[in-house]
Amino acid sequence: MIPEPTAMDRSVARRRPVKRLAAAAVLLALLVAGGIVLAPLLQRWRHAERAVDGSSLRIAAVVVGDMQRDVVAQGRVVAALHPTLFSPAQGIVALAVKAGAEVERGQVLATIDSPALKSRLTQERATLSSLESELGRHQIASRQAVVKSKQNLDVLSVRHEAAARALRRARDLGGQGVVPVSEIEKAQDDLEIAALELKNARETGGLERETQSFETRTRRLASERQRSVVADLERQIADLQIKAPFDGIVAAVSVQDRDAVAENQPLVTVVNLTALEVELELAENHATEVTPGIPVQIAYAGREVTGKVVAVAPEVRDSQVRSTVAFDGKPPPGLRQNERVSVRILLDRRVRVLKLPRGPFLEVGAGRSAYVVEDDVAVLRPIRVGVTSVSEVEIVGGLSAGERVVLSDTTDFEGADNVLLQ
Repeated sequence: MIPEPTAMDRSVARRRPVKRLAAAAVLLALLVAGGIVLAPLLQRWRHAERAVDGSSLRIAAVVVGDMQRDVVAQGRVVAALHPTLFSPAQGIVALAVKAGAEVERGQVLATIDSPALKSRLTQERATLSSLESELGRHQIASRQAVVKSKQNLDVLSVRHEAAARALRRARDLGGQGVVPVSEIEKAQDDLEIAALELKNARETGGLERETQSFETRTRRLASERQRSVVADLERQIADLQIKAPFDGIVAAVSVQDRDAVAENQPLVTVVNLTALEVELELAENHATEVTPGIPVQIAYAGREVTGKVVAVAPEVRDSQVRSTVAFDGKPPPGLRQNERVSVRILLDRRVRVLKLPRGPFLEVGAGRSAYVVEDDVAVLRPIRVGVTSVSEVEIVGGLSAGERVVLSDTTDFEGADNVLLQ
């Protein structure tokens, strides 16, 4: 038999209507406050023309800071010293190195065998010996002529003194009446003749010495000229050994071993790997701002090294201007010729400007508009941009510090004024 359940019952107090009304009033107040707060958001949601996934967008805030204006270009490492050595004469080449070999300053790279040059050197040496022999013979003949002239002058001087003594004796004897006047006159004539002969001999001797001196000088100059010709040929023979101008590496060999080569034909190209530069092509509109001396940063193997612009080509080719960049100090180890590097040219620096990270929004809006994020809605707003760098863009109007801007590609927004970010 089931017992009666009255023992399990308990009395419940009936709620008063006042408390129920108070709870309803509080709930109503909360709903009104929430509506006031959410009304603008709901209003924007209601006016949103499109909705996109906000997690896939890149958003950044406008900040105030310094900005470095720069230009980035791809460059190629080249050797500042990479001369090509040429054949100094026609002949047969004998190579001593191969392409890629490391060489030291003064090391023989190739040798030219030039029979024609060697034969000419032998002939010119023979001509030099002949001229030097003629010069020696002329110097001996000149000394003989000087001795003979001096001997003749000495004889005439003695004869002049004898004629003078004869004239004095004739005058002494004529004063005593022993010698007639005709003898005295004859002695006087003999003295004058001896004086004339002595005078003429002295003048002739002087002219003879000048003539011999001139002839000797002419023959000596001819010998010196021929000696210079021989020395030049000897230099050309020595230059037949092609030597490395500095420590480096053989970049290219333009001929084969035992080839017949012509004069001034390229043989070997040597590269100095301790003097490297970077060649790059700049767009024509950027090249006007790049001048020698501007600092640069060269990205290589995950790190950056400093340098500077040393040359800018004066001409434009295919809308590009070639420039050359040199490293500050020695180039970093491990660089190879023709290796590609990234070069960042630092044009100028601006202090305390409004800026944003650079992104695809700049190209989509042509730098005249951007989407500003307000809560969960992106609002299209006109802006004005200033200079741009590789990673940042200057904002000169339309935005304030702290505002958040969509940096991603906004093509999917289709130009809507308001876009809901889900």
